[in-house]
Amino acid sequence: MPNAVSLDRRDFFGLALGGLVLGLAAASPRAARAQASVAKLKIATIGAGREGGALGTLFAKEGHPVMFSSRNPDQLKDLVASAGPNAKAGTVAEAVAFGDVVVIAVPYTAMEQIAKDYGAQLATKQLVFDVSNPIPRRDGEDFVKKINDAGGAGIASVKMLPGAHVVRAFNAIGSAGLAKAAHRTGEPLGVPITGDDPKAVELASALIKELGFEPVLIGGSAKGKYLVPGTPLGGEHTPAELRTIAAGLS
Repeated sequence: MPNAVSLDRRDFFGLALGGLVLGLAAASPRAARAQASVAKLKIATIGAGREGGALGTLFAKEGHPVMFSSRNPDQLKDLVASAGPNAKAGTVAEAVAFGDVVVIAVPYTAMEQIAKDYGAQLATKQLVFDVSNPIPRRDGEDFVKKINDAGGAGIASVKMLPGAHVVRAFNAIGSAGLAKAAHRTGEPLGVPITGDDPKAVELASALIKELGFEPVLIGGSAKGKYLVPGTPLGGEHTPAELRTIAAGLS
């Protein structure tokens, strides 16, 4: 039956063309990012300065509900507006209660008080991103020496937050660099991370990939001391460069 044969051929070529289009779409970087996306988690930031604001905004634009927090949440209206409809502001207590994932981006001198006030709650979260750094010009030479003498920021954060699933990340890249490099074309910017909990590292890696970066695990919390500006891992590097640098760290 000529009509039947003609219809079968049209169906065949239509299916073949559809399969080719789907295959090309799946091979595109955008599709790869979509496949790597994770469930939409509630993400809270403790600290809504340049780093916390930049990260929270990126997560909000990926569709995650985000709550920025500070001691004065009423002053975060412009940040919330720029982050879009998935963002809102609250107190630190409200943000900690809100988040499945908590991003701590504060001066490192505030870490101890945060741990005292919210450590028990933070230990129940799926992931705590430690984005804070001890910086001499801001936190004082003596304070930074004390942290470094105790093993560095990675070890110090874990000791201050017992039971929390801590991953250090985004510490070595400036906030302006984060906003510009998210989902950039070509090779993604590498993000060095450290952590002791495999599940937390896995979740952190998935979230980092969702933002268009490539996570590079440097090691456990003891290596967290290298995730600060001024160290070989500081600044912007490709994933391959980070792996090369990390191989030479003691």
